[in-house]
Amino acid sequence: MNKKQIVIIVAVIAVTGYLYSLPVKGLVKPKATRTNAGVAGGNAQASNISVATVSAAGKVAIGAALTAKINDLESQLKNAPENDKPALQKQLATQWDDDNQPAPAAFYYQAVARKDNKFEDWLNAGNRFNDSYKLTQDTASQALYTSSAAEAFQNALKLNAKSLDAKTGLGIAYVNGAGMPMQGIGLLKDVVKLDPKNVIANLNLGMFSMKSGQYEKAIGWFKTVIAIKPGFEPYFYLAETYKQLGKKTEAIAAYQKCKEMMPDPVFGQRIDEYIKELKN
Repeated sequence: MNKKQIVIIVAVIAVTGYLYSLPVKGLVKPKATRTNAGVAGGNAQASNISVATVSAAGKVAIGAALTAKINDLESQLKNAPENDKPALQKQLATQWDDDNQPAPAAFYYQAVARKDNKFEDWLNAGNRFNDSYKLTQDTASQALYTSSAAEAFQNALKLNAKSLDAKTGLGIAYVNGAGMPMQGIGLLKDVVKLDPKNVIANLNLGMFSMKSGQYEKAIGWFKTVIAIKPGFEPYFYLAETYKQLGKKTEAIAAYQKCKEMMPDPVFGQRIDEYIKELKN
């Protein structure tokens, strides 16, 4: 499975999770900004989160057949000489990627990067930690994932200061809680200035605008993404933004486009409920 497929699958899971966290009736309110005390509390609990704990959860998700492959690699890693461990950790990271489990993959990429200090490994670690953040509502996990993502992207930028992928990832991590949110927004805007068609930067600027209640700005970012690369994710968030503004006709049209691009019957049924509510 290539990185593009992994990103798409993570987006499906994240959007579906967001969708099912919302009531059918009523408008979605922006999430409250996390306080520094809340982040600190999460960091205090982060010591309980490790490659072992996230791997255990991942094995439950992927089932026995795929878990057997992971167990075999873990056994090899446990008994391997120190010099052979990075290669096995890389195999485990790749296997977890293939199984669509970014959290354990992130820890293994991080371990390899800390030993070999290669740009690609830091970038992979950071991206997987950012993906992991999107897939959990546990504040302790989120705090660890954002701080680990920031570390990874900072190290990646030390090796390649011009990397827009690393700068985008760092901006996302900062806004998610690893730094000052406006610092992260600034990084993402810098990326867009250099690369106006950067889908990830534009999409996240739209999402962060939506969460902060800047709905008109959010619409602009989402439309930019759709003009570059139409997909179910920007259409979904565009629909949510229109709904917040009371623009029912536009919201329904965006929901319908979202449904067309994500032909999952369960997902589609939930979208139909939102459309029905808007029509009433």
